[in-house]
Formats: sequence, C-alpha cells, structure tokens
Amino acid sequence: MDKYRDIGIKLTPQRLAILDFLQGNRQHPSAEDIYRAIHKKFPTMSLATVYSTLSALKAKGNVLEINLDPDKKRYDPETSLHNHLICVTCKRIVDVPGVYQLDLPSSALQDFAVIGSHVEFYGFCPKCKEEKIILPEEASHVHRP
Repeated sequence: MDKYRDIGIKLTPQRLAILDFLQGNRQHPSAEDIYRAIHKKFPTMSLATVYSTLSALKAKGNVLEINLDPDKKRYDPETSLHNHLICVTCKRIVDVPGVYQLDLPSSALQDFAVIGSHVEFYGFCPKCKEEKIILPEEASHVHRP
C-alpha cells in the first residue's frame, strides 16, 4: 500500500488489486481483461469499479489510454515517452522505446503549437505471421510508404 500512497486516489482493496495487476504489465490490458483477472479474488467488484479506477488513474497520469479499437480501450501503465507496435490481426501491442522526431511543415501545423506526439507502427506479430493469419481486408488498412 505504501508504494501507491502518492498516486492521489483513494486506495480501496479493489483499487490496490487493480494497481498490482497493472504494475509492470506490458500486455496493454482492457478494462475487461483487468476485471476478469481480479474478479476471482473480489467477486463483488463490478466492471464499473475497474472503469472508474482506470479513469482516476488516467486523470492523475498513472496510465495511458490506448484507443486502438473504438469498442475496447486498452491501458498502458508505462507512462514514460514511448510508442507502440500493433499487430493488425490479433491487436497485440508492444512498447517501442524512444522518441521519434517528426518535422511537420509549417503549412500542416495550421498555427498549432505542438507539445507532443505518439507514433503507432502497424504490422504482423511473429505468431500471426507464422500462422499466416494475415487477413487481406486487415492488411489493406495499413499505410505503407
């Protein structure tokens, strides 16, 4: 409990379980994934509790929300600057460390003051590539240089 004392949210046993699940988790779980993993230990906990906790953590800057699928947000406890590599078939997400500087032409900026960026790389993970689970309709949505 002491390791979470400074995150700025009320710490209930359910929230502590959510925090413990997220700590070091590189799978970019959805709220439903978190709920399924923790529900066994806390059978009276609702999915709404998971969503409200994730919302509070996001507001405090303790998780990043990834909007890969409009029906299923994913969450990333790694809040340092990084990007993502996403499998277009199975939707696996992998962290890509580093910052990639993109120079936008002034005509594209439209007087915006850019304060940050996030790059998403799309492709096929080793498992999908090996199993040849490459669906033509999914591959056609990938922007290639």
